[in-house]
Amino acid sequence: MAASTFSVFGSDIRITGDVVASADLHIDGHVHGDVTCTSLVQGEGSDIQGAIKAETARLSGTVRGTISARDLVILKTARIHGDVHYDSLTIEQGAQVDGRFAPRAATSAEDATVVSLAAS
Repeated sequence: MAASTFSVFGSDIRITGDVVASADLHIDGHVHGDVTCTSLVQGEGSDIQGAIKAETARLSGTVRGTISARDLVILKTARIHGDVHYDSLTIEQGAQVDGRFAPRAATSAEDATVVSLAAS
């Protein structure tokens, strides 16, 4: 029987390269590469430069890259620079997103909404 695993990358961790995990991830450090996992929690001081693919993601740091998640929560301290693809989306007041929002089922550019958002 496989037990559920949870991995934490502390604030002192810097990773260059892609991260692929079957575990849930909590990232407080810096990743320069794509992140693929089941569930992602990103800490406030964290910086991810690359694409994110996850079933669920809760982002509160900086992301420079495309995000694709079934359930996505963008918290008020998040700074997102890239396109966002989601099934369910929650954005806290104060979050900043510079990119396009589109449901993951959207297949054409006409379905995407171009946004430069600084919620206040």
